[in-house]
Amino acid sequence: MRLFVVIALVCYAAAEENGDRIVGGTTATRGQFPWQASLQEHHSHFCAGTLLNSEWVLSAAHCEVSASSLTVVLGEHDLSGQHNDHEQVKHVSRVIVHPYYHPNTVDNDIMLIQLRSPVTINSWVSPATVPSSMVADGTVLTVTGWGNTVSLGIDYPDRLQKVNVPVINHSTCNGANSYDGAITSNMFCAGYMDGGKDACQGDSGGPVTRGSTVYGIVSWGYGCAERNFPGVYTKVNRYYSWINGYIN
Repeated sequence: MRLFVVIALVCYAAAEENGDRIVGGTTATRGQFPWQASLQEHHSHFCAGTLLNSEWVLSAAHCEVSASSLTVVLGEHDLSGQHNDHEQVKHVSRVIVHPYYHPNTVDNDIMLIQLRSPVTINSWVSPATVPSSMVADGTVLTVTGWGNTVSLGIDYPDRLQKVNVPVINHSTCNGANSYDGAITSNMFCAGYMDGGKDACQGDSGGPVTRGSTVYGIVSWGYGCAERNFPGVYTKVNRYYSWINGYIN
């Protein structure tokens, strides 16, 4: 059985052991992705998320920590500690992991976070929408995050990064030369079979969007930006009813 390299499992400081960062991307414009959330434990970024409304944030189940130790930061762009008038820091009332999340296969890698108090919606902090259907193969989506930016070594950016990646055909990504059957119906691959552009350590749980709609959650992969092993993402539309059952 192949060994999974799960993206940003526990903490940002140990991210070099995992596989979730933006590789081959560029720096986002401040405020360009107002739904982007930073999940922090002890004031340290370790995973990301997507704002869905004033009280709920979407992330990956493998990013789970206790609600009491989790802080969600919205309106963030630069993690270096520079003052940001648009930043909103929120404590968490509860963390809801999908009941069928399986850590060994990373299937159903999805989690909801309820904030203790609502954010103020404005041009810097605003939600993404949840789709009821998936886009077609070849559609270009945008992955954003503060994860490692190099395939070998460590180079974590202070400023939010972005990369555009096309959705890859399920059969191609699940073939014997790639993930060899590990991609379930709740996952999709996006990127390039030749490698070069991908998510990686520190990007886990973050949004994969087209416009203001979140189609994917950064989930897992073998290495980062490796040939034949593009990023694997949770397919958000598969959980449309589950998500709306909580947030609405």
